[in-house]
Amino acid sequence: MTIFSSLVSRRCFHILGATAVALPGLALAQGAASWPSKPVTVIVPFSPGGGTDALARVISQKLADSLKQPFLVDNRVGASGMIGTTAVAKAAGDGYTFTVGLSTSLLINQFLYAKMPYDTQKDLAMVYRIAAGTQILAVKPSLPVKNGTELLAYIKANKGKLAYGSYGAGSTPHLFGAYLDHITGGQMNHIPYKGEAPMNQDFLGGQLDMAWVSAAAAKQFIESGKLRAIGVNAVERMKALPNVPTLKEAGMTDPVFSMEGWLAAAMPAKAPKDIQDKLAAEIRKALQDPAVQGKIEDMGFRPVLDSSPEKFTAEYKAQLPKWAELVKISGAKLD
Repeated sequence: MTIFSSLVSRRCFHILGATAVALPGLALAQGAASWPSKPVTVIVPFSPGGGTDALARVISQKLADSLKQPFLVDNRVGASGMIGTTAVAKAAGDGYTFTVGLSTSLLINQFLYAKMPYDTQKDLAMVYRIAAGTQILAVKPSLPVKNGTELLAYIKANKGKLAYGSYGAGSTPHLFGAYLDHITGGQMNHIPYKGEAPMNQDFLGGQLDMAWVSAAAAKQFIESGKLRAIGVNAVERMKALPNVPTLKEAGMTDPVFSMEGWLAAAMPAKAPKDIQDKLAAEIRKALQDPAVQGKIEDMGFRPVLDSSPEKFTAEYKAQLPKWAELVKISGAKLD
């Protein structure tokens, strides 16, 4: 190499280095533009066939169609969603792993578990609130109540005689049931199950007086009269059961009975912000499809059409103290 060519090479090297320093966002911008360039793993921390899994698969297929890369659903089950969520929190921050989880796995668990292998608020970035997870308060048909006002009075008049079920300690049906017991002084017996399916089996058999259920699992039993719906824990009626009022409409006006769980996408906090933004934009685009909206509504969920990382994060922070208080009232603690 001549002295001249050596000087030219050094000069080019310094120019390229200076350009990289001057444009620190260049690499990230290029990363977002080319993302995804390989398959993306979508971790669902709950069992195949459940509502969260079904929603994740609908969204993943739309993302795959739009972005021309596979979005592979990976069910990692256990510990109220903590096993799968841990895998996401500890994943590489390259944008190729994210979760579709519940308010339970992404928010409530931090108040239930004394020790966790990750810090929810530091290790995870909330990307998009995909759907509201509306639940229905139902009673067995033989219970002599038709609405929320009558139910509140009946619980107070039958102290210590009633039982409610849940999907497990710390689940939203448990938290809502414990709060109902708290405000009525009903001294109800909480019976936790390992999932909704075994709970509903006993519910239909008359072994439970009431429970919060999902439309996906219980719609057929409500429509056939095997369960009586009192109302939905939501700010508006669900399209899957339009004749069922909200609990507020049914006479249960406490704000807790308008609180909704949700299903959402989250990434490792160290994932590039522009990739988080791109994923959010693609999920938002997928949810504009009427066919996708219909599938989500048939599951008993309400699609959220205008979420974003900034909006979802703000909502998340506002909800933290409300769910923390419900967990405290329930007394639920998990190891």
